[in-house]
Amino acid sequence: MTRVTRPPARVWVWTAATLVVAVVAVLLWRTSSVAATSSSTATGAASTPSAAPAAQLGTAWAADTTSAASGPVAVGGRVLTTDRHGLALRDAVTGEEAWHYRRSDAQVCGATAVGALVVAVFRTTGECNEAVALRAATGVRQWTRNVSYLAGARISSSAQVLLASTPTGVTTLDPVGDNTRWRQSPTAGCGYAATAVGSAGVVLVQRCPDAPTVQVQLRDGISGTVTWTVDLPTGGAPVRLLGADQLVTVLVGDTVHVFSPQSGAELPALTLAAPSTGQTAADEPLQQTATGDVVLLWARGTAYALDAGSGGVRWQQPALGLPAVQPDAGSVGVLEDGGYVQRSLADGAELGRSPVDADVPAGGRAALVGPAVVYATADRVLALR
Repeated sequence: MTRVTRPPARVWVWTAATLVVAVVAVLLWRTSSVAATSSSTATGAASTPSAAPAAQLGTAWAADTTSAASGPVAVGGRVLTTDRHGLALRDAVTGEEAWHYRRSDAQVCGATAVGALVVAVFRTTGECNEAVALRAATGVRQWTRNVSYLAGARISSSAQVLLASTPTGVTTLDPVGDNTRWRQSPTAGCGYAATAVGSAGVVLVQRCPDAPTVQVQLRDGISGTVTWTVDLPTGGAPVRLLGADQLVTVLVGDTVHVFSPQSGAELPALTLAAPSTGQTAADEPLQQTATGDVVLLWARGTAYALDAGSGGVRWQQPALGLPAVQPDAGSVGVLEDGGYVQRSLADGAELGRSPVDADVPAGGRAALVGPAVVYATADRVLALR
């Protein structure tokens, strides 16, 4: 009979240890962010047809989103949309996903485009604690870092600055190098009623209890140094910021106060119509952008073109939202009730019109991407062709 030799005890120990390590590794992987992440990439930048919008426009595609109105509508010829757990860049003409990045174990606090990157901030605990930057052209990850922003932080950006803001403080992040540039908190007992970042810098509107004024302060977006500070009477009215692109514009009640970004000098004010029935000044959409020497505003059903130097109104027209900028053509595309109208940037003269057969909500931002007119509100993106 053949004698059976049992393995030494140390072999059993090694085998058991190996199995334990394998089981632990599998469990760790299943509970890690790697297992919870779904991502795809694109081969390169979008190739968008150069055709003009059609003579008549209808809905080409639509998608729900959570933060499209807080940043650029078009990113390298594609459209950014976000959902509860992630983001996607879509083909502007077809609406198909070019790439996506989603985390089933986290929720999106906000996402925005900054230059050649898309930066998203996620919440895995009680606060917004993780930021990731992805190449806009491909979806390839550029960097990931831990952050410490309060839940409910608003994420916005300019060409070189990522801003996370809450009533209790703001933080700016270098989108390329992923380091924190500067932080700022309000005066003790006060809070930030509004914040904005744009080509002029970072604007902070500080309100203190029982004070008859708010403090409007412009800081350099890179260094955080104070450019100027102005005390603005409110008369107890709600205060909102339209934006900080070339001009700083602050809405107090029904008046838009316009400030020079260089000195803080107040330029001619703009009086708006009363808010729509059922809408409060605290939640109405307000939009601003700039191109060349023109600052474009949208508020309460009207688009305004302001001279970036004097702040004076060059022209105004009824509009559903902020016009699509076409600087090379010297014109803007304005979505009006029932039509998409090309208007001269200089004086607002009508240059062309395409009827629109679609339900377009008010308060969004428009962009022209090849033959597609893309329009984004706070919760929906619509493409017209």
